[in-house]
Order: sequence, then structure tokens, then C-alpha cells
Amino acid sequence: MAGVVVLAIVAAGCGGGVEVTSQATTTTAPGGMTLTVERSPVGPILATGNGHTLYDFAIDTPTRSRCTSSACVFLWPPLLVTGAPRVGPGVNKALVGTIHRSTGATQVTYGGHPLYTWSSDTKAGMVTGQALLNEGGYWYVVSTSGRPITKPFTVTG
Repeated sequence: MAGVVVLAIVAAGCGGGVEVTSQATTTTAPGGMTLTVERSPVGPILATGNGHTLYDFAIDTPTRSRCTSSACVFLWPPLLVTGAPRVGPGVNKALVGTIHRSTGATQVTYGGHPLYTWSSDTKAGMVTGQALLNEGGYWYVVSTSGRPITKPFTVTG
């Protein structure tokens, strides 16, 4: 599956620091991307087709992402798609949907939860953002039933 990641970094004015201004992730494979299931210490959880854990932002609504600042989008890239999302074994197709972000991009949802990856999960199977309070709310992995799992745990290898 081909993918494109675009980052824009701009030097900040007075302090000389660096500010991330945007990040966009899009899939370019025909027919969209695939949602899959990964095993975890708390049971099956959602992942991308390449095994990266998917998260829910507790303050989102079924129709609106609250992760819109450049910092949030950099840390928690929304799962964006072109075309229709596909589902792998164990994923309930009836729970898969999409919303339109303020940027015009289409974000995948599951059970009414907009989905994100976590920038610190650097390889397939990692779960380092579970139950993390960040960017104004909690982040949770999503079960195959479409509910966030709130029990803290970590998978690093």
C-alpha cells in the first residue's frame, strides 16, 4: 500500500524555535486503506493494515474531530483516507465510517470514533499512547466492538 506523509516545519519568529504547522497523511492505494485487528494485553484492538495501533480521542464527537491544532495533528495523525476504507478479518464493517475534517480531508471512524495513530508508536504492534492525557483529553485504543478501552497498558515490542 502506498502512502504519502507531508510535514511542514516553519521557524518561529522571535524565539528561534521550531513550530510544526501541519501534517497530512493520505493513503493513495486504490479503494482506500484497510482496518485490521491486533492482539493486546486487553484483547483485540484496531490497527492499520500495516499493524499500527489506532486510537480514539475521548473529547471527539461522532461527527467532529477536536484534534485540529498543528501540535495535535503532528502528535496524533488522523487516519485519513481516499476512497472507501476496507476491513480485515475481525473488523465489523457496519461500524466503519468517515467524517470530513475542517481541512476537507476524510477521516476514518469506527463505532462513531474518529481514528488516529500516535507518533511515538514507531513500529507495528506498539501501544505507547494508551490512556494518555494529551492535547486536552484522553487517548484510548479502540476494541473491535467499537468501544474505547480505558485500562492503561503499554506494548513496546
